[in-house]
Amino acid sequence: MASISTTAPATSDEGTTPSPEPAISLEGVYKSFRSGSETVHAVAGVDLTIEQGEFFSLLGPSGCGKTTTMRMIAGFEDPTEGTVRLGGRDVTGVAANHRDVNMVFQSYALFPHMNVAENVAFGLKRKRVAKDEIKRRVTEMLDLVELGHRARHRPTQLSGGQQQRVALARALVNQPAALLLDEPLGALDLKLRQAMQVELKRIQREVGITFVYVTHDQGEALTMSDRLAVMNNGGVEQLGTPAEVYERPATRFVADFIGTSNLIRGVVRGDVGGVWRVEIADGATALVAGSPETVTSGTHLHLTVRPEKIRIGVDRPGDDVSAVQGVITETVYLGAATHYQVDIGGGEEITVYQQNASDSAPVAERGATVWLSWHARHSYPLLA
Repeated sequence: MASISTTAPATSDEGTTPSPEPAISLEGVYKSFRSGSETVHAVAGVDLTIEQGEFFSLLGPSGCGKTTTMRMIAGFEDPTEGTVRLGGRDVTGVAANHRDVNMVFQSYALFPHMNVAENVAFGLKRKRVAKDEIKRRVTEMLDLVELGHRARHRPTQLSGGQQQRVALARALVNQPAALLLDEPLGALDLKLRQAMQVELKRIQREVGITFVYVTHDQGEALTMSDRLAVMNNGGVEQLGTPAEVYERPATRFVADFIGTSNLIRGVVRGDVGGVWRVEIADGATALVAGSPETVTSGTHLHLTVRPEKIRIGVDRPGDDVSAVQGVITETVYLGAATHYQVDIGGGEEITVYQQNASDSAPVAERGATVWLSWHARHSYPLLA
């Protein structure tokens, strides 16, 4: 197993070990550009703390500010305002080559005239590292990315996934405090990209250093991240673990961007024991647990509920769950699951994902009237 050497943290006079500084922190960071007579804020007041050894993702659509944020961490861009810290050290304005980070891009940028081992060793040779140390570290890194048997091959003799692993080994061999990855899997086909997601997480876990990953692919971010920041319009909409962001989206944007979610309009009609009853569509009732304190009877809001949390059947469910009747407008069989579109009236349509068990048949066909139900804990309120 490969390892990255680290410096032991200093101890206080009392002999206790203080908490390590965050690997990366951004404090009130802005990046502005002039566009004609207007000022455009590519990054608008971002505050982030990324811990040591964390796999952290910056997720969002094109133009949301995630790549600009990473480039400021790397030193390729200077913030217009704010502070960038690496390991507690203020590096705002410090040149990229004086920051203890390395970056991996979507384009592998391998030297075609060098073999794999020479590509990985390139940075070490520029630093005039001893030959024996170069050989040891290159061998270590190629074993880590499972390409030791390809050390003498040229990049053109490798697949896209193998080339990406060489680029990763070349970045890691310099033993950076953090590795920045800017959509590195975007050029790979779907199956290979999914395999590389697992590989990247394995490698990060083995070397134990901080990875910061930029992507617009929410599946990638959910698969690999310890935590992620969802960005939109230059700011952070939500920060949390994949489960927190998926199960409890903070805004309508996050609910819509992360996976598939049903956004349903409703009006609060009262609560019993902390469970709110919300009128939706044509008088149907949804139950919501844990609504914000600002919610009172008569409040207009949106509910978000994930398609896989909803049960579909022909019989009316009990009163302890949300119960909504509707008409199936579309069914799509996808092997492992069937997707249903259900019109519940009032201009609202709900998407339902139902797993296909080996002994089950589709619940109903298009045009059939069905009942939808879900637990109160699976309804999450978003104020309209």
